[in-house]
Amino acid sequence: MIRLNEVKLPLNHQKDALAAAIVSKLGINAADLLDFSVFKRSYDARKKSNILLVYQVDVVLDEGIEGDLLASLPANSSVMPSPDTRYQFVARAAVDFPATGQRRPIVIGFGPCGMLAALLLAQMGLNPIVLERGQNVRRRTKDTWGFWRARKLKPESNVQFGEGGAGTFSDGKLYSQVKDKRHLGRKVLTEFVKAGAPEEILSVSKPHIGTFKLVKMVETMRQEITRLGGEVRCEQKVETIHRHVDQDGNGQVTGLTLSSGETLSSNHIILAVGHSARDTFRMLLDLGVYIEAKPFSIGFRIEHPQSIIDRARFGEQAGHPLLGAADYKLVHHCDNGRTVYSFCMCPGGTVVAATSEEGHVVTNGMSQYSRNERNANAAIVVGITPAQDYPQHVFSGIDLQQQLEALAYELGGKNYNAPAQLVGDFLQGKTSTVLASVTPSYQPGVTLTDLSKALPAYAIAAIREAIVAFDKQIKGFAMSDAVLTGVETRTSSPICIKRGGDLQSLNTRGLYPAGEGAGYAGGILSAAIDGIKVAEAIAVDILR
Repeated sequence: MIRLNEVKLPLNHQKDALAAAIVSKLGINAADLLDFSVFKRSYDARKKSNILLVYQVDVVLDEGIEGDLLASLPANSSVMPSPDTRYQFVARAAVDFPATGQRRPIVIGFGPCGMLAALLLAQMGLNPIVLERGQNVRRRTKDTWGFWRARKLKPESNVQFGEGGAGTFSDGKLYSQVKDKRHLGRKVLTEFVKAGAPEEILSVSKPHIGTFKLVKMVETMRQEITRLGGEVRCEQKVETIHRHVDQDGNGQVTGLTLSSGETLSSNHIILAVGHSARDTFRMLLDLGVYIEAKPFSIGFRIEHPQSIIDRARFGEQAGHPLLGAADYKLVHHCDNGRTVYSFCMCPGGTVVAATSEEGHVVTNGMSQYSRNERNANAAIVVGITPAQDYPQHVFSGIDLQQQLEALAYELGGKNYNAPAQLVGDFLQGKTSTVLASVTPSYQPGVTLTDLSKALPAYAIAAIREAIVAFDKQIKGFAMSDAVLTGVETRTSSPICIKRGGDLQSLNTRGLYPAGEGAGYAGGILSAAIDGIKVAEAIAVDILR
């Protein structure tokens, strides 16, 4: 089988046009094409008047024709042997691997990273124990909606904490910029499809799932881990990790203690907590685990009518079913040296309340699979760094997050409303007093104010400049009626729990920091891939 790349066809091509294009591009007879399947489909919308579909296809030819064809092509050809994307396990435990004892690995956190780590460990026969501080995904969904509708926050069961992780209440995007030579992303997507995700995520260029589908998938994956000999336990908050230090100052994990008082022994612990597990980070630092501050970003959510974005990106083809709701990815380098960029863009979605702490307001974005809500939203954020913006100590970035979130709570009216402002007023430095054509989607609600008070002056200046610049790329981006909602502070973890080439903590053997919270991922897919990597590292260490 061979892989044929860059097969371009008009958006509204006929069903048999793809086969004809394959025959033409390969220079073969139609009878020589035995079969083909679409590996990936994307679109090229650089020319709105001529939007093209772009296919990667796996083609089956007669063996003799296939060999001759590959031998005759130059090295940079768009035709190549189809790569084997099937996952290969690095190790397998014997059937009598112990179901108890220190050899049994523990996974802390059941977001995308912890979920794939636990699943892979279970598939390799290592009987993992998963500890999730929050509620199971059904109860957590109820608690989260209770906060959005009735302002009743549960600090251990919300957008950030609970089975499924923060990605459960998001757009469910399943693409990243991770270099993936081993096709680990394909393994992730395949497991998601097995758990109930639409099969199309295996072939579309920018796959997404949406919250409602993610809830069922999380339950199914939990059940599969259990079936294979693993154990998933919710409402199990880790109080401390046991870290033995030898005479040379080197640490080794030996287990942990839960807030209930229960102690579990293990020499292999995956730390797959999310970027909001601030108490866990402080516990680790107190124990002597090596942690560094790292860059992150702060800003606001911006909402436009989805129709504005669709027309700007697709022109007359806006609304075409193969294109769906349009997205965007923007970046601007500002005169003050700051960089502003769009983050976590949610087509046809909503802005959601994402705090996990009382007296704080945090925003995030979420979409359902249909992406059919009225507004498009994205974070417009400014990059900040430890050296320039929070140099005091390793947790100064967390302190800054908390200060800005508490200020947003105050500006919103101290009732979990979020502070908001019309873009036109924001650009002019005027306090907003009344909404216009764009209705903000944030629940529980918004309080109109002056958002220049919500972030440091350098961030406000940079975002103002960037919005005007973005309008040159997307007509209507700086429309006066668009709404900014604050604040977006949890774009990524403000710390990194440093690990070595063996994926273990630099100074604590047996501790495997992973995923977003540890500073090694930035989204569902990259976090899940990282979970696979640390699970493999543990399996090799245990079974060598």
